[in-house]
Amino acid sequence: MDPVRRVIYLTEDEPDGCFYRFRPARWPDLAVGRLEVLTTGSSWAVVPDPSGATVRTRRQVASARRFAGGEGCWYADGSVWFTTKGDGRVWRWDARHGQLSLTYDDAVAAAPLTGLDAVTGSSAGELFVAEDGGDLQICVLSPHGRVAPFLQLVGHAGSEVTGPALTPNGRRLLFSSQRGTTGASSGGMTFEVRGPFRRRPPSVPGRRR
Repeated sequence: MDPVRRVIYLTEDEPDGCFYRFRPARWPDLAVGRLEVLTTGSSWAVVPDPSGATVRTRRQVASARRFAGGEGCWYADGSVWFTTKGDGRVWRWDARHGQLSLTYDDAVAAAPLTGLDAVTGSSAGELFVAEDGGDLQICVLSPHGRVAPFLQLVGHAGSEVTGPALTPNGRRLLFSSQRGTTGASSGGMTFEVRGPFRRRPPSVPGRRR
């Protein structure tokens, strides 16, 4: 959710999925609005039939940009980060300037983060990216592109790490193992990790940031 531009961003978990934004007619009421898709020219095009009743939404705009299995999505400070599991990437959409860039690529970075899935962020600008597969880790991606393992699930080989979220005060990280140690959907578990986590330093009165 981008409260400044008053839009909702959406990924699409398909091998040829798209990246969308929904513009409500009356913010924050989501009942009526316009669905748009990001194009190869980094502009937005209206999806003619958002219901997809006859043609899938990702196939209605010929110039739509394709992404290999969109997953987690996180908005902060004018930027949207989202993951694509098919090619192991983290993308950044700069909503202020209308620019798309690549933040992380597991084919190039040679870092421990693979099987990218859900993502959340801290006030310090760090991304916490969960793995579906890989080593069943949550890794931290710094604002400077450095990657490091943060935690790992052991004995959960038939599961995946899901739903990482920091509490509003930034002191606790919650996440789940979708199928736990049993490998069955009924075996899911939720965990809490207590900080302290890095936080953005408070602004100094009279100093511009």
